[in-house]
Amino acid sequence: MVINMEGLNLNHVYIGLLAMAISVVLVLLAGKPSIKPTKFQALWEGYIRFVRGMVIENMGHEGLRYVPLISAIGLFVFFSNLLGMVPGLEAPTANVNTNLALALIVFLFYNIEGFRLHGVGYLKHFMGPSPYLAPVFFPIEVISHLARPITLTLRLFANMKGGAMILAVLVSLVVQNYLIMSLSPVALLFIIAIKFLAVFIQAYIFMILSTVYLAGAVVHEEH
Repeated sequence: MVINMEGLNLNHVYIGLLAMAISVVLVLLAGKPSIKPTKFQALWEGYIRFVRGMVIENMGHEGLRYVPLISAIGLFVFFSNLLGMVPGLEAPTANVNTNLALALIVFLFYNIEGFRLHGVGYLKHFMGPSPYLAPVFFPIEVISHLARPITLTLRLFANMKGGAMILAVLVSLVVQNYLIMSLSPVALLFIIAIKFLAVFIQAYIFMILSTVYLAGAVVHEEH
């Protein structure tokens, strides 16, 4: 069987690899923690402290082993979103395939961890508060969990795709001199600032939801 690759758009894959490479290079440049960190090192240490705090708040200190995963997801989503602000580039997160891959990684990982830590007892998470209500709650909980990767995918996709389209239209209009008379540079900077804020917010939302889903699977009931 011959697979026809003509017309297959892989731009989101290449830009995604670029976002991954940027993340890895910047982490390597930060180097090991030092007594007198540089401003660049302090920035990265601040990011790790932020992720640690988020993980501890949701999972306790037992969840610290998941800090590398949540940190890596945050960096990839952030730089993928950020690259979408570069004229001529489309954010990998504005492609549903990238987001679905990330969402499935989170979905499979937290369910595997749930079974690894709790065994068959992990299924109690799907049974509801009472054994008598289990036949009702079990299908509802299964559907709810299956919907999580879909909602993670579509939430990020819709926000980044919509933002990319608006930014592309504005840039195109400005280049063609249609908005120079009616839209001041201050207004353009404001629009770009809003887009930049969305880059941060969408990365944070993906991180916090991933943390919450993971916490629900691995944290003991008494917590």
